[in-house]
Amino acid sequence: MADFDGVVKSVDRVILEGLNKIYPGCVVLIGRPGEVLYQKAYGTLDFERKTKLDTLYDLASLTKVVATTTAVMKLFSEGYLHLHDPIGRFLDLEKPKSEITVLNLLTHTSGMQPYSELWKYLRGRELLEEVLKIQPVEEHGKRIVYSCLNFITLMAVVEKIANMPFDRFVYSILEPLGMKNTRFSPGFSENTAPTSMRDDKRLIGLPDDELAYYLGGISGNAGLFSNAPDLFVFMTSLLTGAIVPLNVVKLFTQKIVEAGGSKRHLGWMCPASGTSSGDMLSEKSFGHSGFTGTTIWCREDGLFVIFLTNKGFIKRHEEEIMRIRILLHNVVFGGIECTGTLF
Repeated sequence: MADFDGVVKSVDRVILEGLNKIYPGCVVLIGRPGEVLYQKAYGTLDFERKTKLDTLYDLASLTKVVATTTAVMKLFSEGYLHLHDPIGRFLDLEKPKSEITVLNLLTHTSGMQPYSELWKYLRGRELLEEVLKIQPVEEHGKRIVYSCLNFITLMAVVEKIANMPFDRFVYSILEPLGMKNTRFSPGFSENTAPTSMRDDKRLIGLPDDELAYYLGGISGNAGLFSNAPDLFVFMTSLLTGAIVPLNVVKLFTQKIVEAGGSKRHLGWMCPASGTSSGDMLSEKSFGHSGFTGTTIWCREDGLFVIFLTNKGFIKRHEEEIMRIRILLHNVVFGGIECTGTLF
């Protein structure tokens, strides 16, 4: 880490490029297991209230890894399921959906459509039941097509096996680690970053994602809120084997499934140049992104970057956040030397 000050200056410059144009504020944390190397809160929540290091953000699809993948890893490590279990073993579903495997759901090789607009007509349990009935549009295992429906289905699998509501099972894993601020739909607080508008009201502490919102705020695809300190605890706990054994962590974050020219880890994304991971990471690295402007990426030696924003406060479908993500990760992972491998 010969020029860490230079890395920090570059991080500041990259973040300031998007401040007040792409997002009103953000938090950046660079760390290794048990060690915060750099953390800073930038800008505001809403052009008025100042962002803090512990500001709570809507994680959006980071829910897929922090909550859902972690829950599946826990059940896997304790012998309740394996990757090639068909989901019909756990859920009362018709073929061919019942033949989709846990692995297919984790890697988005299920053949399911990306999303559903059933939220426009249904609410709560009725919405969940109809989403679960949706059949794949193509044969599973052929292509990687990112689908929120996969992780809503995984939520239902977790609930069935754990015999408790999804949020309760997730909290039973995260709370003992000290992640007291990581909650589904925490509701309004002065330190929660607002996102977009829905029904002429600003969303604060409620999911920006439509399916998660109309499912009642608890979902496997989105809906979890957290902050940088809690996510630092999460990454430290994950990478030190405090959540599940390191052999299980290695399987989920290092195994590469390739289909139709794309690659995924299990639950986690596999780096690809030009995506949110940036251009520096090898396929032994892992991470994920969220629609609201959130990302976590971890290099093979355990160096990780947590980047939390509420871009939806300015423009919900703002795509320029991708350039900021790439620049940020290139600066950090390109400027801080790799110290080996975790596993």
